[in-house]
Amino acid sequence: MAELEIRNLHVKVEDKQILKGLDLDVEKGKVHALMGPNGSGKSTLANAIMGHPALEVTEGSITFKGEDITEADPNVRSQAGLFMAFQYPVAIPGVSVSKYLRMIINAQREARGEEQIKIKDFAKVAQEAMALANIPKDFSSRYLNDGFSGGEKKRMELLQLVLLRPEIAVLDETDSGLDIDALRVVAEGVNKFAGPDMGVLIITHYQRILHMVKPDFVHVMFEGRIVKEGGPELVGVLEEKGYGWIREEVGAGASA
Repeated sequence: MAELEIRNLHVKVEDKQILKGLDLDVEKGKVHALMGPNGSGKSTLANAIMGHPALEVTEGSITFKGEDITEADPNVRSQAGLFMAFQYPVAIPGVSVSKYLRMIINAQREARGEEQIKIKDFAKVAQEAMALANIPKDFSSRYLNDGFSGGEKKRMELLQLVLLRPEIAVLDETDSGLDIDALRVVAEGVNKFAGPDMGVLIITHYQRILHMVKPDFVHVMFEGRIVKEGGPELVGVLEEKGYGWIREEVGAGASA
Protein backbone atom coordinates (compact mmCIF):
# COMPACT_ATOMS: atom_id res chain seq x y z
CA MET A 1 0.00 0.00 0.00
CA ALA A 2 1.34 3.44 -0.93
CA GLU A 3 1.85 5.94 1.90
CA LEU A 4 -0.09 8.63 0.00
CA GLU A 5 -3.23 7.52 -1.82
CA ILE A 6 -5.47 9.91 -3.76
CA ARG A 7 -8.75 8.57 -5.07
CA ASN A 8 -11.31 10.18 -7.42
CA LEU A 9 -10.27 13.66 -6.27
CA HIS A 10 -12.42 16.57 -7.46
CA VAL A 11 -11.27 20.06 -6.44
CA LYS A 12 -12.78 23.49 -7.10
CA VAL A 13 -10.97 26.83 -6.96
CA GLU A 14 -13.31 29.84 -6.86
CA ASP A 15 -16.18 27.82 -8.37
CA LYS A 16 -13.99 26.48 -11.19
CA GLN A 17 -13.51 22.72 -11.28
CA ILE A 18 -9.77 22.06 -11.61
CA LEU A 19 -9.28 18.43 -10.54
CA LYS A 20 -11.78 16.06 -12.11
CA GLY A 21 -11.50 12.58 -10.65
CA LEU A 22 -7.76 12.27 -10.11
CA ASP A 23 -6.14 9.05 -8.85
CA LEU A 24 -2.51 8.92 -7.69
CA ASP A 25 -0.31 6.77 -5.42
CA VAL A 26 3.00 8.07 -4.02
CA GLU A 27 5.26 5.56 -2.30
CA LYS A 28 7.85 6.19 0.39
CA GLY A 29 11.32 5.39 -0.90
CA LYS A 30 10.43 6.22 -4.51
CA VAL A 31 10.78 9.30 -6.72
CA HIS A 32 7.58 10.14 -8.59
CA ALA A 33 7.48 12.74 -11.36
CA LEU A 34 4.18 14.47 -12.12
CA MET A 35 4.27 16.13 -15.54
CA GLY A 36 1.79 17.92 -17.73
CA PRO A 37 1.23 21.13 -19.70
CA ASN A 38 0.53 24.46 -18.01
CA GLY A 39 -3.03 24.66 -16.72
CA SER A 40 -3.46 20.92 -16.25
CA GLY A 41 -3.92 21.27 -12.46
CA LYS A 42 -0.51 20.22 -11.13
CA SER A 43 -0.10 23.00 -8.57
CA THR A 44 -3.74 22.64 -7.51
CA LEU A 45 -3.01 19.00 -6.73
CA ALA A 46 0.07 19.96 -4.68
CA ASN A 47 -1.98 22.47 -2.68
CA ALA A 48 -4.81 19.96 -2.24
CA ILE A 49 -2.34 17.41 -0.81
CA MET A 50 -1.24 19.99 1.78
CA GLY A 51 -4.78 21.23 2.55
CA HIS A 52 -4.72 24.78 1.16
CA PRO A 53 -7.80 26.56 2.60
CA ALA A 54 -8.66 28.27 -0.72
CA LEU A 55 -9.47 24.91 -2.31
CA GLU A 56 -12.73 23.01 -2.03
CA VAL A 57 -12.66 19.23 -2.26
CA THR A 58 -16.05 18.33 -3.71
CA GLU A 59 -15.52 14.59 -4.08
CA GLY A 60 -12.90 11.90 -3.45
CA SER A 61 -10.30 11.33 -0.75
CA ILE A 62 -6.67 11.84 0.27
CA THR A 63 -5.27 9.13 2.53
CA PHE A 64 -1.86 9.28 4.22
CA LYS A 65 -0.46 6.23 6.05
CA GLY A 66 -3.94 4.73 6.14
CA GLU A 67 -5.58 7.85 7.67
CA ASP A 68 -8.10 9.95 5.74
CA ILE A 69 -6.68 13.50 5.76
CA THR A 70 -9.06 15.00 3.17
CA GLU A 71 -10.38 17.54 5.69
CA ALA A 72 -7.27 17.83 7.89
CA ASP A 73 -5.59 21.20 8.53
CA PRO A 74 -2.23 21.87 6.84
CA ASN A 75 -0.33 21.76 10.15
CA VAL A 76 -1.81 18.33 10.93
CA ARG A 77 -0.63 17.04 7.55
CA SER A 78 2.83 18.48 8.12
CA GLN A 79 3.08 16.94 11.56
CA ALA A 80 2.02 13.58 10.09
CA GLY A 81 5.02 13.65 7.72
CA LEU A 82 4.01 15.57 4.58
CA PHE A 83 6.17 18.42 3.27
CA MET A 84 5.83 20.87 0.39
CA ALA A 85 8.53 22.97 -1.26
CA PHE A 86 6.95 25.93 -2.98
CA GLN A 87 7.50 27.25 -6.49
CA TYR A 88 7.82 30.79 -5.11
CA PRO A 89 8.84 30.76 -1.40
CA VAL A 90 7.82 33.95 0.41
CA ALA A 91 10.30 36.33 2.05
CA ILE A 92 9.79 37.28 5.71
CA PRO A 93 11.94 40.31 6.55
CA GLY A 94 12.80 40.57 10.24
CA VAL A 95 12.60 36.82 10.90
CA SER A 96 16.00 35.14 10.82
CA VAL A 97 16.52 31.75 9.22
CA SER A 98 17.72 30.43 12.59
CA LYS A 99 14.62 31.64 14.44
CA TYR A 100 12.32 30.23 11.77
CA LEU A 101 14.01 26.82 11.74
CA ARG A 102 13.84 26.55 15.52
CA MET A 103 10.15 27.46 15.37
CA ILE A 104 9.29 24.70 12.88
CA ILE A 105 11.29 22.11 14.83
CA ASN A 106 9.48 23.07 18.04
CA ALA A 107 6.10 22.90 16.29
CA GLN A 108 6.86 19.30 15.30
CA ARG A 109 8.12 18.46 18.79
CA GLU A 110 5.02 19.96 20.41
CA ALA A 111 2.81 17.84 18.15
CA ARG A 112 4.64 14.75 19.42
CA GLY A 113 4.26 15.86 23.05
CA GLU A 114 7.97 16.66 23.41
CA GLU A 115 9.62 19.64 25.12
CA GLN A 116 11.05 22.51 23.11
CA ILE A 117 14.54 21.94 21.80
CA LYS A 118 17.32 23.56 23.85
CA ILE A 119 19.34 26.31 22.19
CA LYS A 120 22.56 24.29 22.37
CA ASP A 121 20.92 21.19 20.89
CA PHE A 122 19.28 23.25 18.15
CA ALA A 123 22.61 24.83 17.18
CA LYS A 124 24.12 21.36 16.77
CA VAL A 125 21.17 20.01 14.76
CA ALA A 126 21.06 23.12 12.55
CA GLN A 127 24.80 23.00 11.84
CA GLU A 128 24.59 19.33 10.88
CA ALA A 129 21.63 20.02 8.58
CA MET A 130 23.41 22.97 6.96
CA ALA A 131 26.47 20.83 6.33
CA LEU A 132 24.29 18.14 4.72
CA ALA A 133 22.54 20.71 2.51
CA ASN A 134 25.88 22.37 1.67
CA ILE A 135 24.86 25.72 3.13
CA PRO A 136 27.33 28.28 4.60
CA LYS A 137 27.04 28.99 8.33
CA ASP A 138 26.25 32.71 7.93
CA PHE A 139 23.03 31.71 6.16
CA SER A 140 21.28 31.21 9.51
CA SER A 141 21.62 34.87 10.55
CA ARG A 142 19.98 36.23 7.38
CA TYR A 143 16.27 37.07 7.17
CA LEU A 144 14.11 34.32 5.70
CA ASN A 145 14.30 34.44 1.88
CA ASP A 146 14.83 38.21 2.05
CA GLY A 147 17.03 39.16 -0.89
CA PHE A 148 17.81 35.49 -1.57
CA SER A 149 18.73 34.40 -5.08
CA GLY A 150 16.75 31.60 -6.73
CA GLY A 151 19.40 29.08 -5.74
CA GLU A 152 19.51 30.33 -2.13
CA LYS A 153 15.74 29.99 -1.83
CA LYS A 154 16.02 26.40 -3.02
CA ARG A 155 18.76 25.72 -0.47
CA MET A 156 16.43 27.11 2.19
CA GLU A 157 13.74 24.63 1.13
CA LEU A 158 16.29 21.81 1.24
CA LEU A 159 17.40 22.87 4.71
CA GLN A 160 13.81 22.57 5.95
CA LEU A 161 13.56 19.18 4.28
CA VAL A 162 16.69 17.95 6.07
CA LEU A 163 15.49 19.21 9.46
CA LEU A 164 11.92 17.93 9.23
CA ARG A 165 12.71 14.59 7.53
CA PRO A 166 9.23 14.14 6.03
CA GLU A 167 7.99 10.78 4.78
CA ILE A 168 6.62 12.32 1.57
CA ALA A 169 8.00 15.55 0.07
CA VAL A 170 6.05 17.39 -2.63
CA LEU A 171 8.22 19.69 -4.77
CA ASP A 172 5.87 22.03 -6.64
CA GLU A 173 7.70 23.22 -9.77
CA THR A 174 10.76 24.11 -7.70
CA ASP A 175 12.73 24.05 -10.98
CA SER A 176 10.64 26.82 -12.56
CA GLY A 177 12.72 29.82 -13.67
CA LEU A 178 15.99 28.50 -12.22
CA ASP A 179 19.38 28.80 -13.85
CA ILE A 180 21.44 25.65 -14.26
CA ASP A 181 23.33 26.11 -10.96
CA ALA A 182 20.14 26.55 -8.92
CA LEU A 183 18.58 23.61 -10.72
CA ARG A 184 21.57 21.49 -9.77
CA VAL A 185 21.01 22.46 -6.11
CA VAL A 186 17.48 21.06 -6.26
CA ALA A 187 18.53 17.90 -8.10
CA GLU A 188 21.44 17.19 -5.75
CA GLY A 189 19.12 17.63 -2.77
CA VAL A 190 16.56 15.19 -4.14
CA ASN A 191 19.23 12.63 -5.03
CA LYS A 192 20.84 12.99 -1.61
CA PHE A 193 17.78 12.83 0.63
CA ALA A 194 15.29 10.67 -1.26
CA GLY A 195 15.64 7.12 -0.01
CA PRO A 196 14.01 4.35 1.99
CA ASP A 197 12.58 6.78 4.57
CA MET A 198 11.32 9.46 2.18
CA GLY A 199 9.30 9.52 -1.02
CA VAL A 200 9.36 12.48 -3.40
CA LEU A 201 6.74 13.85 -5.78
CA ILE A 202 8.44 16.21 -8.27
CA ILE A 203 5.86 18.35 -10.06
CA THR A 204 7.18 19.88 -13.28
CA HIS A 205 6.41 20.56 -16.91
CA TYR A 206 10.11 20.63 -17.84
CA GLN A 207 12.16 17.55 -18.59
CA ARG A 208 15.51 19.08 -17.64
CA ILE A 209 15.38 18.30 -13.90
CA LEU A 210 14.51 14.69 -14.76
CA HIS A 211 17.86 14.38 -16.54
CA MET A 212 19.48 14.99 -13.13
CA VAL A 213 16.97 13.08 -10.99
CA LYS A 214 15.83 9.75 -12.37
CA PRO A 215 12.23 9.08 -11.34
CA ASP A 216 10.95 5.61 -10.53
CA PHE A 217 7.48 6.51 -11.81
CA VAL A 218 6.19 9.17 -14.20
CA HIS A 219 2.57 10.36 -14.11
CA VAL A 220 1.17 12.63 -16.83
CA MET A 221 -1.61 15.02 -15.94
CA PHE A 222 -4.04 16.58 -18.40
CA GLU A 223 -7.18 18.61 -17.71
CA GLY A 224 -7.40 17.66 -14.05
CA ARG A 225 -6.71 13.93 -14.26
CA ILE A 226 -3.79 11.49 -14.52
CA VAL A 227 -4.07 10.20 -18.09
CA LYS A 228 -0.78 8.32 -18.55
CA GLU A 229 1.65 6.50 -16.24
CA GLY A 230 4.94 4.73 -16.79
CA GLY A 231 8.61 4.55 -15.93
CA PRO A 232 11.46 6.99 -16.65
CA GLU A 233 11.27 6.16 -20.36
CA LEU A 234 8.07 8.23 -20.51
CA VAL A 235 10.18 11.38 -19.90
CA GLY A 236 12.04 10.73 -23.17
CA VAL A 237 8.79 10.25 -25.07
CA LEU A 238 7.44 13.57 -23.78
CA GLU A 239 10.71 15.30 -24.62
CA GLU A 240 10.57 13.99 -28.16
CA LYS A 241 6.86 14.38 -28.87
CA GLY A 242 5.66 17.10 -26.46
CA TYR A 243 2.16 16.96 -24.98
CA GLY A 244 0.19 17.12 -28.24
CA TRP A 245 -0.09 13.35 -28.57
CA ILE A 246 -1.47 13.16 -25.01
CA ARG A 247 -4.18 15.63 -25.98
CA GLU A 248 -5.00 13.60 -29.11
CA GLU A 249 -4.99 10.30 -27.20
CA VAL A 250 -7.28 11.62 -24.45
CA GLY A 251 -9.60 13.17 -27.07
CA ALA A 252 -9.76 9.91 -29.02
CA GLY A 253 -10.53 7.99 -25.83
CA ALA A 254 -13.33 10.40 -24.91
CA SER A 255 -14.97 10.14 -28.33
CA ALA A 256 -14.64 6.36 -28.58
